[in-house]
Amino acid sequence: MSKRHNTTLKELALALNLSISTVSRALNDHPDINEKTKENVKKLARQMNYSPNLFARSFRSQKTNIIGVIVPNISHYFTSTILKGILEEAEIQGYRVIISESNNSETKQTEMLNTMTQFGVDGILMSLARKTTKVDDVLRTLNRAPIVLFDKVSQKIPCTQVVINEEEAAFNAVEHLIELGKERIAIIKETENSYNSEKRYAGYLRALEHHGIRIREKIILSTEDISLIHGRRLTNILLSMKKRPDAIFAITDDAAIGAIKALNKFKIKIPEEIAVVGFSNSASSKIIQPELTTVDQPGDKIGRTAVKYLIDEIDSPSNNIITKTVEIKTTLVVRDSSLRA
Repeated sequence: MSKRHNTTLKELALALNLSISTVSRALNDHPDINEKTKENVKKLARQMNYSPNLFARSFRSQKTNIIGVIVPNISHYFTSTILKGILEEAEIQGYRVIISESNNSETKQTEMLNTMTQFGVDGILMSLARKTTKVDDVLRTLNRAPIVLFDKVSQKIPCTQVVINEEEAAFNAVEHLIELGKERIAIIKETENSYNSEKRYAGYLRALEHHGIRIREKIILSTEDISLIHGRRLTNILLSMKKRPDAIFAITDDAAIGAIKALNKFKIKIPEEIAVVGFSNSASSKIIQPELTTVDQPGDKIGRTAVKYLIDEIDSPSNNIITKTVEIKTTLVVRDSSLRA
């Protein structure tokens, strides 16, 4: 039975009667090595199935050219668009990416931070778990490697944070409903004090106040799990009220789609009786009937921007911890769920 074997630089050097340093520089296209030698070294490396040891290389250079990424949920549509931007931009910049999932667990998030540090990543991109309350582990990691937060962030962590214009986007969405003549505008938001939910709720309140519309506490509904199921459940509560809302703003597309399903079940005309606006511009927003008006979040741009800022910090000779907020603009995509007849 044959045994596994990893070819080493030393074995390549002995076979070619060259020094280990010459072989290493030839494999890395060093200008001091002539083209014929490079060709011979690379040819033998292929024949002997040589693969460079990244950890040995990083030990010498103090750099792995690897970025760690931690997200709450890989399967979430918006997250997948961000990851696509991260992967493409990282490749352009010459970096590999390790992606892990916290499953919205603060404990697992801490484990992933420790794993990334042990692997010697040059920096970490992270979207915080929903119930992140303690940031000590994040702060300890930040003192060892650059961290850039995106999407789900915290003002308790002094680092670069790439976010969308959450409050302004929600303001524009609610103002759109007001311009349709809607006045009893319900909101479906998160119970948890998450950055995203609080910002969107602030935009909702500001739009009502700006247009002189009374804030009605009874139609401000919250749920811990801002999902399709709970969007439908909370909409059923709204429909059971003596004075129903004439519009629903949900802070996620899933909750908004749940609302549309509940309205369709009771044959309520959308948007004539009740208009609906969501947030994310997910693939499902164009499948549901009527198609959902929603805030488009440019996930690809968020991912690319986060990578650029992280690499700037990795390459910074000062090694200082940088604190800044980078805001990415959104657009409101108007569809049938709020389109004036």
